[in-house]
Amino acid sequence: MAVTLAFDVYGTLIDTHGVVTSLQTLVGAKAQDFSQTWRDKQLEYSFRRGLMQNYVSFAVCTQQALDYTCAYHRINLNEKQRDSLLAIYRVLPAFNEVKEALEQLKSTDFRLFAFSNGSPDALEDLLAAAGIRDCFLGVVSVDDLKSFKPNPGVYSHFLRKSGATGGSAWLISSNPFDVIGAISAGMKSAWVQRSPEAIFDPWGIEPSIIVKSLTELSQQITG
Repeated sequence: MAVTLAFDVYGTLIDTHGVVTSLQTLVGAKAQDFSQTWRDKQLEYSFRRGLMQNYVSFAVCTQQALDYTCAYHRINLNEKQRDSLLAIYRVLPAFNEVKEALEQLKSTDFRLFAFSNGSPDALEDLLAAAGIRDCFLGVVSVDDLKSFKPNPGVYSHFLRKSGATGGSAWLISSNPFDVIGAISAGMKSAWVQRSPEAIFDPWGIEPSIIVKSLTELSQQITG
Protein backbone atom coordinates (compact mmCIF):
# COMPACT_ATOMS: atom_id res chain seq x y z
CA MET A 1 0.00 0.00 0.00
CA ALA A 2 1.30 3.46 -0.89
CA VAL A 3 2.53 5.54 2.01
CA THR A 4 0.24 8.44 2.94
CA LEU A 5 1.77 11.69 4.21
CA ALA A 6 -0.39 14.08 6.23
CA PHE A 7 1.24 17.52 6.29
CA ASP A 8 0.41 19.88 9.10
CA VAL A 9 -0.05 23.33 7.59
CA TYR A 10 0.52 26.17 10.07
CA GLY A 11 4.15 26.20 11.19
CA THR A 12 5.13 23.19 9.05
CA LEU A 13 4.33 24.16 5.46
CA ILE A 14 3.35 27.77 6.13
CA ASP A 15 5.46 30.25 8.07
CA THR A 16 3.13 31.70 10.71
CA HIS A 17 5.74 34.35 11.47
CA GLY A 18 5.41 35.65 7.93
CA VAL A 19 3.22 38.31 9.50
CA VAL A 20 6.24 39.92 11.19
CA THR A 21 6.97 42.31 8.32
CA SER A 22 3.48 43.78 8.53
CA LEU A 23 3.70 43.87 12.31
CA GLN A 24 6.89 45.91 12.16
CA THR A 25 4.99 48.79 10.61
CA LEU A 26 2.38 48.60 13.37
CA VAL A 27 4.26 47.71 16.54
CA GLY A 28 7.90 48.38 15.65
CA ALA A 29 10.51 46.58 17.75
CA LYS A 30 7.85 44.46 19.44
CA ALA A 31 6.97 42.70 16.17
CA GLN A 32 8.78 39.39 16.85
CA ASP A 33 7.53 39.09 20.43
CA PHE A 34 4.03 40.10 19.33
CA SER A 35 4.02 37.41 16.64
CA GLN A 36 5.20 34.73 19.08
CA THR A 37 2.60 35.64 21.69
CA TRP A 38 -0.11 35.59 19.03
CA ARG A 39 0.91 32.14 17.81
CA ASP A 40 1.23 30.72 21.33
CA LYS A 41 -2.23 31.99 22.32
CA GLN A 42 -3.76 30.78 19.04
CA LEU A 43 -2.65 27.23 19.89
CA GLU A 44 -3.55 27.52 23.56
CA TYR A 45 -7.07 28.62 22.70
CA SER A 46 -7.53 25.69 20.32
CA PHE A 47 -6.32 23.25 23.03
CA ARG A 48 -8.65 24.73 25.63
CA ARG A 49 -11.66 24.75 23.35
CA GLY A 50 -11.00 21.17 22.32
CA LEU A 51 -10.92 20.07 25.96
CA MET A 52 -14.00 22.11 26.82
CA GLN A 53 -15.87 20.84 23.75
CA ASN A 54 -16.72 24.48 23.11
CA TYR A 55 -15.78 24.68 19.44
CA VAL A 56 -15.23 27.76 17.32
CA SER A 57 -13.28 27.82 14.08
CA PHE A 58 -9.51 28.22 14.07
CA ALA A 59 -10.04 31.64 12.52
CA VAL A 60 -11.96 32.71 15.65
CA CYS A 61 -9.17 31.33 17.86
CA THR A 62 -6.73 33.41 15.81
CA GLN A 63 -8.88 36.52 16.15
CA GLN A 64 -9.31 36.14 19.90
CA ALA A 65 -5.59 35.42 20.30
CA LEU A 66 -4.86 38.66 18.48
CA ASP A 67 -7.13 40.55 20.88
CA TYR A 68 -5.32 38.98 23.83
CA THR A 69 -1.91 39.80 22.32
CA CYS A 70 -2.84 43.44 21.83
CA ALA A 71 -3.92 43.66 25.47
CA TYR A 72 -0.82 41.81 26.70
CA HIS A 73 1.60 44.04 24.78
CA ARG A 74 -0.52 47.15 25.39
CA ILE A 75 -0.90 47.82 21.68
CA ASN A 76 -3.98 49.62 20.42
CA LEU A 77 -4.93 48.64 16.87
CA ASN A 78 -7.87 50.17 15.08
CA GLU A 79 -10.37 47.95 13.29
CA LYS A 80 -8.73 48.40 9.90
CA GLN A 81 -5.29 47.44 11.24
CA ARG A 82 -6.73 44.45 13.07
CA ASP A 83 -8.59 43.25 9.98
CA SER A 84 -5.49 43.63 7.83
CA LEU A 85 -3.47 41.40 10.18
CA LEU A 86 -6.18 38.75 10.21
CA ALA A 87 -6.35 38.87 6.41
CA ILE A 88 -2.61 38.12 6.24
CA TYR A 89 -3.29 34.75 7.86
CA ARG A 90 -5.00 33.70 4.63
CA VAL A 91 -1.95 34.51 2.49
CA LEU A 92 1.03 33.62 4.68
CA PRO A 93 4.09 32.36 2.76
CA ALA A 94 5.36 28.80 2.61
CA PHE A 95 8.82 28.04 3.96
CA ASN A 96 11.48 28.24 1.26
CA GLU A 97 11.99 24.53 0.61
CA VAL A 98 8.35 23.47 0.78
CA LYS A 99 7.31 23.61 -2.88
CA GLU A 100 10.39 21.77 -4.13
CA ALA A 101 10.10 19.11 -1.43
CA LEU A 102 6.40 18.51 -2.04
CA GLU A 103 6.87 18.23 -5.78
CA GLN A 104 9.68 15.73 -5.24
CA LEU A 105 7.49 13.62 -2.95
CA LYS A 106 4.52 13.88 -5.29
CA SER A 107 6.62 12.47 -8.13
CA THR A 108 7.10 9.24 -6.16
CA ASP A 109 4.52 6.81 -4.80
CA PHE A 110 3.71 8.93 -1.74
CA ARG A 111 0.11 10.13 -1.30
CA LEU A 112 0.14 13.74 -0.05
CA PHE A 113 -2.60 15.42 1.99
CA ALA A 114 -2.79 18.67 3.92
CA PHE A 115 -4.19 18.10 7.43
CA SER A 116 -4.89 21.08 9.65
CA ASN A 117 -6.78 22.84 12.41
CA GLY A 118 -7.78 25.44 9.84
CA SER A 119 -11.22 25.53 8.24
CA PRO A 120 -11.53 24.11 4.70
CA ASP A 121 -12.03 27.47 2.97
CA ALA A 122 -9.13 29.11 4.82
CA LEU A 123 -6.84 26.19 3.96
CA GLU A 124 -7.78 26.21 0.30
CA ASP A 125 -7.05 29.95 0.10
CA LEU A 126 -3.79 29.63 2.03
CA LEU A 127 -2.37 26.71 0.05
CA ALA A 128 -3.39 28.28 -3.25
CA ALA A 129 -1.78 31.60 -2.32
CA ALA A 130 1.43 29.76 -1.41
CA GLY A 131 1.38 27.96 -4.78
CA ILE A 132 1.28 24.44 -3.30
CA ARG A 133 -2.39 23.38 -3.43
CA ASP A 134 -1.83 21.20 -6.52
CA CYS A 135 0.70 19.09 -4.60
CA PHE A 136 -2.04 17.46 -2.52
CA LEU A 137 -4.62 14.79 -3.26
CA GLY A 138 -6.89 16.48 -0.74
CA VAL A 139 -7.24 18.79 2.24
CA VAL A 140 -8.52 17.35 5.54
CA SER A 141 -9.73 19.76 8.23
CA VAL A 142 -10.54 19.07 11.87
CA ASP A 143 -13.50 21.41 11.35
CA ASP A 144 -15.50 18.35 10.26
CA LEU A 145 -15.27 17.02 13.84
CA LYS A 146 -15.60 20.38 15.62
CA SER A 147 -12.46 19.71 17.61
CA PHE A 148 -8.74 20.33 17.34
CA LYS A 149 -5.44 18.48 17.34
CA PRO A 150 -4.27 16.60 19.37
CA ASN A 151 -7.69 15.04 20.04
CA PRO A 152 -7.16 11.40 18.94
CA GLY A 153 -10.45 11.53 17.06
CA VAL A 154 -9.08 13.99 14.50
CA TYR A 155 -6.24 11.63 13.52
CA SER A 156 -8.74 8.81 13.06
CA HIS A 157 -10.79 11.23 10.99
CA PHE A 158 -7.78 11.87 8.77
CA LEU A 159 -7.25 8.14 8.21
CA ARG A 160 -10.90 7.67 7.23
CA LYS A 161 -10.92 10.66 4.88
CA SER A 162 -7.63 9.72 3.20
CA GLY A 163 -8.38 6.01 2.99
CA ALA A 164 -5.15 5.22 4.84
CA THR A 165 -4.25 2.94 7.72
CA GLY A 166 -2.17 3.93 10.72
CA GLY A 167 0.68 1.65 9.72
CA SER A 168 1.06 3.26 6.30
CA ALA A 169 0.34 6.87 7.29
CA TRP A 170 2.76 9.52 8.52
CA LEU A 171 2.05 12.89 10.05
CA ILE A 172 4.64 15.53 9.12
CA SER A 173 4.71 18.40 11.61
CA SER A 174 7.00 20.93 13.24
CA ASN A 175 4.69 21.00 16.29
CA PRO A 176 5.69 18.46 18.97
CA PHE A 177 2.13 18.27 20.36
CA ASP A 178 0.94 17.21 16.90
CA VAL A 179 3.66 14.59 16.48
CA ILE A 180 2.90 13.10 19.90
CA GLY A 181 -0.82 13.18 19.16
CA ALA A 182 -0.40 11.31 15.89
CA ILE A 183 1.89 8.64 17.35
CA SER A 184 -0.50 8.18 20.28
CA ALA A 185 -3.28 7.62 17.73
CA GLY A 186 -1.33 4.89 15.93
CA MET A 187 0.31 6.82 13.10
CA LYS A 188 4.00 7.31 12.40
CA SER A 189 5.31 10.85 12.53
CA ALA A 190 8.20 13.01 11.41
CA TRP A 191 9.16 16.02 13.51
CA VAL A 192 10.44 18.91 11.42
CA GLN A 193 12.95 20.62 13.71
CA ARG A 194 13.29 23.89 11.84
CA SER A 195 15.41 25.50 14.54
CA PRO A 196 18.22 23.94 16.63
CA GLU A 197 16.65 25.73 19.59
CA ALA A 198 13.35 23.87 19.18
CA ILE A 199 12.73 21.39 22.01
CA PHE A 200 10.68 18.22 21.74
CA ASP A 201 8.44 17.52 24.73
CA PRO A 202 10.13 14.97 27.05
CA TRP A 203 7.11 12.68 27.39
CA GLY A 204 8.83 9.44 26.45
CA ILE A 205 6.97 9.45 23.11
CA GLU A 206 9.55 10.07 20.42
CA PRO A 207 9.15 11.03 16.74
CA SER A 208 9.57 8.20 14.24
CA ILE A 209 12.19 10.38 12.55
CA ILE A 210 13.54 13.92 12.92
CA VAL A 211 14.33 16.09 9.90
CA LYS A 212 15.66 19.62 9.61
CA SER A 213 13.89 20.26 6.32
CA LEU A 214 11.12 18.70 4.26
CA THR A 215 13.68 17.87 1.55
CA GLU A 216 15.01 15.08 3.82
CA LEU A 217 11.70 13.21 3.92
CA SER A 218 11.94 11.27 0.68
CA GLN A 219 15.13 9.55 1.86
CA GLN A 220 13.95 8.77 5.39
CA ILE A 221 10.31 7.75 5.19
CA THR A 222 9.45 4.11 4.68
CA GLY A 223 6.15 2.23 4.72
